[in-house]
Amino acid sequence: MVTHTLQLLDGAYDITIASGLMQQCGTLLRTQFAPGLANGETCRIMVVSDGNVAAHYLKPVVDSLAAAGFEVHTHVVSPGEHSKSFAVLSAVVESMAEAHLTRTDLALALGGGIIGDLTGFAAGCYLRGIRFIQMPTSLLAAVDASVGGKTAVNLQHGKNLAGMFHQPSAVLCDPDALHTLSELCLADGAAEAIKTGILGDAELFAIYESQNSAERYEDIIAHSVAYKARIVMEDPTEHGVRKLLNLGHTAGHAIELASDFRISHGHAVAIGMAMMARAACKRRMLSAEDCKRILQTLKRNDLPTQSPYPAEHLAELAQLDKKAASTSITVILPCGIGHCVMEKMPLDALEALFADGMEETA
Repeated sequence: MVTHTLQLLDGAYDITIASGLMQQCGTLLRTQFAPGLANGETCRIMVVSDGNVAAHYLKPVVDSLAAAGFEVHTHVVSPGEHSKSFAVLSAVVESMAEAHLTRTDLALALGGGIIGDLTGFAAGCYLRGIRFIQMPTSLLAAVDASVGGKTAVNLQHGKNLAGMFHQPSAVLCDPDALHTLSELCLADGAAEAIKTGILGDAELFAIYESQNSAERYEDIIAHSVAYKARIVMEDPTEHGVRKLLNLGHTAGHAIELASDFRISHGHAVAIGMAMMARAACKRRMLSAEDCKRILQTLKRNDLPTQSPYPAEHLAELAQLDKKAASTSITVILPCGIGHCVMEKMPLDALEALFADGMEETA
Protein backbone atom coordinates (compact mmCIF):
# COMPACT_ATOMS: atom_id res chain seq x y z
CA MET A 1 0.00 0.00 0.00
CA VAL A 2 1.31 3.44 -0.99
CA THR A 3 -0.06 6.58 0.66
CA HIS A 4 0.67 10.20 -0.21
CA THR A 5 -0.65 13.01 1.98
CA LEU A 6 -1.64 16.23 0.24
CA GLN A 7 -1.35 19.09 2.75
CA LEU A 8 -3.25 22.31 2.02
CA LEU A 9 -3.75 25.45 4.09
CA ASP A 10 -7.29 24.43 4.99
CA GLY A 11 -6.65 20.74 5.58
CA ALA A 12 -5.07 17.58 4.26
CA TYR A 13 -6.12 14.33 2.64
CA ASP A 14 -4.55 10.97 1.91
CA ILE A 15 -4.17 9.40 -1.52
CA THR A 16 -3.99 5.64 -1.02
CA ILE A 17 -2.96 3.20 -3.76
CA ALA A 18 -3.45 -0.53 -3.16
CA SER A 19 -5.06 -3.58 -4.70
CA GLY A 20 -8.27 -4.65 -2.98
CA LEU A 21 -9.38 -1.20 -1.84
CA MET A 22 -12.83 -1.66 -3.36
CA GLN A 23 -13.44 -4.56 -0.98
CA GLN A 24 -11.88 -2.70 1.98
CA CYS A 25 -13.26 0.81 1.45
CA GLY A 26 -16.03 0.50 4.05
CA THR A 27 -13.65 -0.24 6.90
CA LEU A 28 -11.19 2.45 5.81
CA LEU A 29 -13.84 5.14 5.46
CA ARG A 30 -15.56 4.22 8.71
CA THR A 31 -12.28 4.52 10.62
CA GLN A 32 -11.44 7.90 9.12
CA PHE A 33 -14.83 9.58 8.65
CA ALA A 34 -17.54 7.76 10.60
CA PRO A 35 -16.18 6.19 13.80
CA GLY A 36 -19.61 6.70 15.38
CA LEU A 37 -21.01 3.85 13.26
CA ALA A 38 -19.52 1.46 15.81
CA ASN A 39 -21.78 3.05 18.43
CA GLY A 40 -24.95 2.86 16.37
CA GLU A 41 -24.79 6.34 14.85
CA THR A 42 -25.92 6.90 11.25
CA CYS A 43 -23.73 8.02 8.37
CA ARG A 44 -25.15 8.14 4.86
CA ILE A 45 -23.05 7.87 1.73
CA MET A 46 -24.12 8.54 -1.87
CA VAL A 47 -22.16 6.49 -4.40
CA VAL A 48 -22.22 8.08 -7.86
CA SER A 49 -21.12 5.99 -10.84
CA ASP A 50 -21.85 5.41 -14.51
CA GLY A 51 -23.48 2.44 -16.17
CA ASN A 52 -20.25 0.86 -17.40
CA VAL A 53 -18.38 1.10 -14.10
CA ALA A 54 -21.41 0.15 -12.03
CA ALA A 55 -21.76 -3.15 -13.89
CA HIS A 56 -18.30 -4.18 -12.66
CA TYR A 57 -17.64 -2.46 -9.36
CA LEU A 58 -20.74 -0.94 -7.77
CA LYS A 59 -21.76 -4.11 -5.90
CA PRO A 60 -18.44 -4.80 -4.14
CA VAL A 61 -18.14 -1.15 -3.11
CA VAL A 62 -21.74 -0.96 -1.86
CA ASP A 63 -21.36 -4.31 -0.05
CA SER A 64 -18.17 -3.11 1.68
CA LEU A 65 -19.78 0.16 2.75
CA ALA A 66 -22.95 -1.54 3.98
CA ALA A 67 -20.96 -4.14 5.92
CA ALA A 68 -19.14 -1.28 7.67
CA GLY A 69 -22.48 0.19 8.75
CA PHE A 70 -23.00 2.99 6.23
CA GLU A 71 -26.49 3.77 4.95
CA VAL A 72 -25.73 3.50 1.24
CA HIS A 73 -27.51 5.29 -1.60
CA THR A 74 -26.56 5.14 -5.27
CA HIS A 75 -26.98 7.28 -8.36
CA VAL A 76 -25.91 5.88 -11.75
CA VAL A 77 -25.56 8.13 -14.81
CA SER A 78 -25.03 7.39 -18.49
CA PRO A 79 -21.39 6.86 -19.51
CA GLY A 80 -19.68 9.57 -21.53
CA GLU A 81 -18.73 13.23 -21.61
CA HIS A 82 -22.29 14.35 -22.21
CA SER A 83 -23.13 13.46 -18.61
CA LYS A 84 -20.98 16.40 -17.55
CA SER A 85 -23.94 18.76 -17.85
CA PHE A 86 -26.06 20.94 -15.59
CA ALA A 87 -29.02 18.63 -16.20
CA VAL A 88 -27.18 15.58 -14.89
CA LEU A 89 -25.57 17.63 -12.10
CA SER A 90 -29.03 18.73 -10.98
CA ALA A 91 -30.22 15.13 -10.89
CA VAL A 92 -27.28 14.09 -8.71
CA VAL A 93 -27.87 16.94 -6.26
CA GLU A 94 -31.59 16.09 -6.13
CA SER A 95 -30.66 12.48 -5.29
CA MET A 96 -28.51 13.74 -2.42
CA ALA A 97 -31.45 15.72 -1.10
CA GLU A 98 -33.84 12.79 -1.56
CA ALA A 99 -31.46 10.60 0.46
CA HIS A 100 -31.46 13.27 3.21
CA LEU A 101 -27.69 13.65 3.20
CA THR A 102 -26.43 16.09 5.82
CA ARG A 103 -23.13 17.90 6.20
CA THR A 104 -21.81 15.00 8.25
CA ASP A 105 -22.50 12.54 5.41
CA LEU A 106 -20.43 11.65 2.35
CA ALA A 107 -20.49 11.33 -1.42
CA LEU A 108 -18.26 8.86 -3.25
CA ALA A 109 -17.22 9.15 -6.90
CA LEU A 110 -16.80 5.63 -8.31
CA GLY A 111 -15.59 6.02 -11.87
CA GLY A 112 -13.35 7.95 -14.19
CA GLY A 113 -12.67 11.66 -14.48
CA ILE A 114 -16.20 12.46 -15.64
CA ILE A 115 -17.73 10.91 -12.52
CA GLY A 116 -15.11 12.56 -10.32
CA ASP A 117 -15.84 15.98 -11.81
CA LEU A 118 -19.60 15.53 -11.57
CA THR A 119 -19.65 14.11 -8.04
CA GLY A 120 -17.17 16.66 -6.72
CA PHE A 121 -19.18 19.55 -8.17
CA ALA A 122 -22.42 18.13 -6.74
CA ALA A 123 -20.81 17.63 -3.32
CA GLY A 124 -19.47 21.18 -3.42
CA CYS A 125 -22.90 22.60 -4.26
CA TYR A 126 -25.09 20.52 -1.96
CA LEU A 127 -25.60 22.21 1.42
CA ARG A 128 -22.78 24.55 0.37
CA GLY A 129 -20.36 21.68 0.56
CA ILE A 130 -20.21 18.14 1.91
CA ARG A 131 -17.25 15.76 2.03
CA PHE A 132 -16.60 13.47 -0.90
CA ILE A 133 -14.29 10.57 -1.70
CA GLN A 134 -12.60 9.91 -5.02
CA MET A 135 -12.39 6.26 -6.03
CA PRO A 136 -10.96 6.37 -9.58
CA THR A 137 -11.54 3.37 -11.83
CA SER A 138 -9.77 4.64 -14.95
CA LEU A 139 -6.03 5.13 -15.40
CA LEU A 140 -6.63 8.73 -16.45
CA ALA A 141 -8.51 9.51 -13.24
CA ALA A 142 -6.00 7.61 -11.11
CA VAL A 143 -2.95 9.46 -12.43
CA ASP A 144 -4.52 12.91 -12.72
CA ALA A 145 -8.19 13.82 -12.38
CA SER A 146 -8.87 12.37 -8.93
CA VAL A 147 -6.25 14.55 -7.23
CA GLY A 148 -6.38 18.32 -6.83
CA GLY A 149 -10.00 19.26 -6.30
CA LYS A 150 -10.95 20.47 -9.77
CA THR A 151 -14.64 19.81 -10.44
CA ALA A 152 -16.72 20.96 -13.40
CA VAL A 153 -19.37 20.40 -16.02
CA ASN A 154 -19.27 21.41 -19.66
CA LEU A 155 -21.18 24.19 -21.39
CA GLN A 156 -22.12 24.45 -25.05
CA HIS A 157 -19.35 27.01 -25.44
CA GLY A 158 -16.57 24.91 -23.95
CA LYS A 159 -15.28 22.17 -21.70
CA ASN A 160 -15.21 22.59 -17.91
CA LEU A 161 -16.44 26.19 -18.04
CA ALA A 162 -18.64 25.80 -14.94
CA GLY A 163 -17.18 24.36 -11.78
CA MET A 164 -15.35 24.93 -8.53
CA PHE A 165 -12.36 23.81 -6.52
CA HIS A 166 -13.67 21.30 -3.98
CA GLN A 167 -10.96 19.05 -2.61
CA PRO A 168 -11.80 15.42 -1.87
CA SER A 169 -11.51 14.19 1.69
CA ALA A 170 -9.65 11.08 0.51
CA VAL A 171 -8.60 9.33 -2.69
CA LEU A 172 -8.75 5.54 -2.77
CA CYS A 173 -7.12 4.10 -5.88
CA ASP A 174 -7.45 0.37 -6.53
CA PRO A 175 -5.34 -0.69 -9.56
CA ASP A 176 -7.50 -3.83 -9.88
CA ALA A 177 -10.11 -1.60 -11.52
CA LEU A 178 -7.81 -1.19 -14.51
CA HIS A 179 -8.25 -4.84 -15.51
CA THR A 180 -11.58 -4.15 -17.24
CA LEU A 181 -10.45 -1.07 -19.17
CA SER A 182 -10.29 -1.06 -22.95
CA GLU A 183 -7.02 -0.35 -24.75
CA LEU A 184 -8.43 3.04 -25.70
CA CYS A 185 -9.09 3.95 -22.06
CA LEU A 186 -5.63 2.78 -21.01
CA ALA A 187 -4.14 4.95 -23.76
CA ASP A 188 -6.12 7.92 -22.41
CA GLY A 189 -4.46 7.43 -19.05
CA ALA A 190 -1.08 6.94 -20.67
CA ALA A 191 -1.38 10.40 -22.23
CA GLU A 192 -1.74 12.09 -18.83
CA ALA A 193 1.07 10.01 -17.32
CA ILE A 194 3.36 10.82 -20.26
CA LYS A 195 2.44 14.47 -19.73
CA THR A 196 3.64 14.22 -16.13
CA GLY A 197 6.86 12.63 -17.32
CA ILE A 198 7.51 15.47 -19.76
CA LEU A 199 6.74 18.02 -17.05
CA GLY A 200 9.00 16.74 -14.35
CA ASP A 201 9.59 13.00 -14.05
CA ALA A 202 12.04 11.48 -16.52
CA GLU A 203 11.75 8.08 -14.81
CA LEU A 204 8.01 8.02 -15.42
CA PHE A 205 8.52 9.07 -19.04
CA ALA A 206 11.01 6.21 -19.49
CA ILE A 207 8.40 3.63 -18.46
CA TYR A 208 6.25 4.65 -21.42
CA GLU A 209 9.21 5.25 -23.73
CA SER A 210 10.83 1.82 -23.47
CA GLN A 211 9.21 -0.46 -20.86
CA ASN A 212 6.06 -2.56 -20.50
CA SER A 213 3.68 -0.10 -18.86
CA ALA A 214 1.08 -2.82 -18.17
CA GLU A 215 3.45 -4.30 -15.58
CA ARG A 216 4.05 -0.97 -13.87
CA TYR A 217 0.62 0.53 -13.16
CA GLU A 218 1.10 0.91 -9.42
CA ASP A 219 4.44 2.64 -10.04
CA ILE A 220 2.92 4.83 -12.75
CA ILE A 221 0.07 5.92 -10.47
CA ALA A 222 2.43 6.53 -7.55
CA HIS A 223 4.82 8.65 -9.64
CA SER A 224 1.98 10.66 -11.17
CA VAL A 225 0.20 11.28 -7.89
CA ALA A 226 3.42 12.28 -6.12
CA TYR A 227 4.19 14.88 -8.78
CA LYS A 228 0.68 16.29 -8.92
CA ALA A 229 0.42 16.42 -5.12
CA ARG A 230 3.59 18.55 -4.95
CA ILE A 231 2.21 20.95 -7.55
CA VAL A 232 -1.24 21.22 -5.97
CA MET A 233 0.22 21.84 -2.51
CA GLU A 234 2.22 24.74 -3.94
CA ASP A 235 -0.65 26.18 -6.00
CA PRO A 236 -4.06 24.71 -5.05
CA THR A 237 -6.20 27.09 -7.16
CA GLU A 238 -4.07 27.33 -10.32
CA HIS A 239 -2.76 30.87 -10.14
CA GLY A 240 0.85 29.91 -10.77
CA VAL A 241 2.86 26.72 -11.19
CA ARG A 242 -0.23 24.49 -11.38
CA LYS A 243 -0.83 25.87 -14.85
CA LEU A 244 2.02 23.58 -15.97
CA LEU A 245 -0.40 20.67 -15.65
CA ASN A 246 -2.22 22.07 -18.70
CA LEU A 247 0.51 20.87 -21.09
CA GLY A 248 -1.32 19.82 -24.26
CA HIS A 249 -4.69 20.90 -22.88
CA THR A 250 -5.19 24.22 -24.69
CA ALA A 251 -5.20 22.52 -28.08
CA GLY A 252 -6.59 19.31 -26.57
CA HIS A 253 -9.76 20.88 -25.19
CA ALA A 254 -10.32 22.62 -28.54
CA ILE A 255 -9.96 19.27 -30.33
CA GLU A 256 -12.47 17.65 -27.95
CA LEU A 257 -14.96 20.44 -28.56
CA ALA A 258 -14.44 20.37 -32.35
CA SER A 259 -15.12 16.63 -32.37
CA ASP A 260 -18.22 16.98 -30.17
CA PHE A 261 -16.23 14.80 -27.71
CA ARG A 262 -15.92 11.91 -30.14
CA ILE A 263 -12.16 12.27 -29.60
CA SER A 264 -11.54 11.33 -25.97
CA HIS A 265 -9.74 13.59 -23.50
CA GLY A 266 -6.49 11.63 -23.37
CA HIS A 267 -6.26 11.25 -27.13
CA ALA A 268 -6.95 14.96 -27.62
CA VAL A 269 -4.31 15.90 -25.03
CA ALA A 270 -1.83 13.61 -26.78
CA ILE A 271 -2.38 15.53 -30.02
CA GLY A 272 -2.03 18.79 -28.07
CA MET A 273 1.27 17.65 -26.56
CA ALA A 274 2.57 16.61 -29.96
CA MET A 275 1.63 20.04 -31.32
CA MET A 276 3.39 21.84 -28.48
CA ALA A 277 6.49 19.67 -28.93
CA ARG A 278 6.69 20.46 -32.65
CA ALA A 279 6.04 24.16 -32.04
CA ALA A 280 8.70 24.30 -29.32
CA CYS A 281 11.16 22.53 -31.59
CA LYS A 282 10.49 24.90 -34.47
CA ARG A 283 11.00 27.84 -32.12
CA ARG A 284 14.30 26.33 -30.90
CA MET A 285 13.07 25.80 -27.36
CA LEU A 286 13.17 21.99 -27.61
CA SER A 287 15.85 19.86 -29.25
CA ALA A 288 14.94 17.84 -32.31
CA GLU A 289 16.00 14.71 -30.43
CA ASP A 290 13.65 15.32 -27.50
CA CYS A 291 10.83 16.29 -29.84
CA LYS A 292 11.30 12.99 -31.65
CA ARG A 293 11.31 11.09 -28.32
CA ILE A 294 8.01 12.70 -27.30
CA LEU A 295 6.32 11.92 -30.62
CA GLN A 296 7.63 8.35 -30.73
CA THR A 297 6.57 7.68 -27.15
CA LEU A 298 3.03 8.87 -27.87
CA LYS A 299 2.86 6.67 -30.95
CA ARG A 300 4.35 3.69 -29.05
CA ASN A 301 1.43 3.92 -26.66
CA ASP A 302 -1.24 4.01 -29.38
CA LEU A 303 -1.84 7.75 -29.12
CA PRO A 304 -2.44 10.12 -32.06
CA THR A 305 -0.07 12.98 -32.85
CA GLN A 306 -1.84 14.84 -35.67
CA SER A 307 -4.87 17.11 -35.43
CA PRO A 308 -7.78 16.40 -37.79
CA TYR A 309 -8.78 20.07 -37.52
CA PRO A 310 -7.00 23.16 -38.91
CA ALA A 311 -5.08 25.58 -36.74
CA GLU A 312 -7.51 28.42 -37.41
CA HIS A 313 -10.51 26.46 -36.13
CA LEU A 314 -8.68 25.23 -33.02
CA ALA A 315 -7.48 28.75 -32.22
CA GLU A 316 -11.06 30.04 -32.39
CA LEU A 317 -12.26 27.33 -30.01
CA ALA A 318 -9.29 27.73 -27.66
CA GLN A 319 -10.27 31.35 -27.03
CA LEU A 320 -13.37 29.99 -25.27
CA ASP A 321 -11.23 27.90 -22.94
CA LYS A 322 -11.28 28.70 -19.22
CA LYS A 323 -7.51 29.25 -19.35
CA ALA A 324 -7.93 32.26 -21.63
CA ALA A 325 -7.98 35.82 -20.29
CA SER A 326 -9.56 38.71 -22.17
CA THR A 327 -6.62 39.22 -24.54
CA SER A 328 -4.06 36.56 -23.62
CA ILE A 329 -3.58 32.91 -22.75
CA THR A 330 -0.85 30.93 -21.03
CA VAL A 331 0.42 27.92 -22.94
CA ILE A 332 2.87 25.27 -21.77
CA LEU A 333 5.84 24.43 -23.96
CA PRO A 334 8.36 21.61 -23.39
CA CYS A 335 12.06 22.47 -23.23
CA GLY A 336 13.23 18.91 -22.56
CA ILE A 337 12.10 15.67 -20.96
CA GLY A 338 11.34 16.75 -17.41
CA HIS A 339 11.26 20.50 -18.03
CA CYS A 340 8.53 22.77 -19.40
CA VAL A 341 7.84 26.50 -19.29
CA MET A 342 4.75 28.67 -19.17
CA GLU A 343 4.49 31.26 -21.93
CA LYS A 344 1.87 33.99 -21.91
CA MET A 345 0.88 35.09 -25.39
CA PRO A 346 -1.81 37.17 -27.09
CA LEU A 347 -4.85 35.22 -28.15
CA ASP A 348 -4.25 36.23 -31.74
CA ALA A 349 -0.87 34.42 -31.63
CA LEU A 350 -2.46 31.04 -30.97
CA GLU A 351 -3.17 30.22 -34.60
CA ALA A 352 0.49 30.61 -35.54
CA LEU A 353 1.55 28.48 -32.58
CA PHE A 354 -0.90 25.75 -33.53
CA ALA A 355 0.21 25.96 -37.16
CA ASP A 356 3.82 25.48 -36.09
CA GLY A 357 2.68 22.49 -34.09
CA MET A 358 1.12 20.84 -37.10
CA GLU A 359 4.25 20.95 -39.25
CA GLU A 360 6.30 17.77 -39.26
CA THR A 361 9.78 18.19 -37.79
CA ALA A 362 12.84 17.29 -39.82
